[in-house]
Amino acid sequence: KGGGRGIFQLVLVGKTGSGKSSSGNTILGRDAFSATGEVFSREVSMVDTPGFFDTSIPEPALKREISKCINMSAPGPHAILLVIKVGPFSAEERDAVKKVEEIFGEDAWRYTMVLFTQDNPTAADIQGQLQEVGSELQEILKKAGNRYHVFNNLKANERTQVLGLLKKVEEMVAANGGQFYSNYTYQQVVEMLNQRESQLREFYQKKLEDEIKAVESKYKKLLSDAKQDAEDRQKTVQRTTRLPGDTA
Repeated sequence: KGGGRGIFQLVLVGKTGSGKSSSGNTILGRDAFSATGEVFSREVSMVDTPGFFDTSIPEPALKREISKCINMSAPGPHAILLVIKVGPFSAEERDAVKKVEEIFGEDAWRYTMVLFTQDNPTAADIQGQLQEVGSELQEILKKAGNRYHVFNNLKANERTQVLGLLKKVEEMVAANGGQFYSNYTYQQVVEMLNQRESQLREFYQKKLEDEIKAVESKYKKLLSDAKQDAEDRQKTVQRTTRLPGDTA
């Protein structure tokens, strides 16, 4: 884990359609994919992760999303907000939860809060969902220390819901000693991406140098062949233009 005060780093995770982007806009009070702003006298840096947990995304595109998220949230987030829409708990949402552990590591749950979203949600809606899905969602909440908040993104101007979220997040951050999250797994991903970037840079540099050498070699041969051809033509012309009786 690392220290780091001042700016408050938040990362929004969840499947597309869960209300991630709308929640991010509600928190900052404006449309933003990745931005820093002052929220209730607190400087907040927030990163949305569009498509981050969609199983339909090809692996290369997913890796780019992971790289983008890590770079934007470096050196690490103070809080990971797992956004889940109120309603039936889908297989895609289960996969999203699994990927949180895969990418951030199991210890990330200490820094995670579940953010339920719905249009005009009520306490009964949330309790109903918890009872409906039973142990599955209960287990997720248990991993997240039973920390959750509810957002109504249709009422983004009601800033009290944002204030309530930030207070809960601040309590969680305080419980973690005010430190940002950066475990070994997370650091490994950062190092792997940096190493991969370096390897790609070296690969393309060498490839470019090899291509330049190949072009130079090709044109050297063409020039050599052209020179030889010109000399052969000159000799032919000299032989055919020799007058009778001339000697070499």
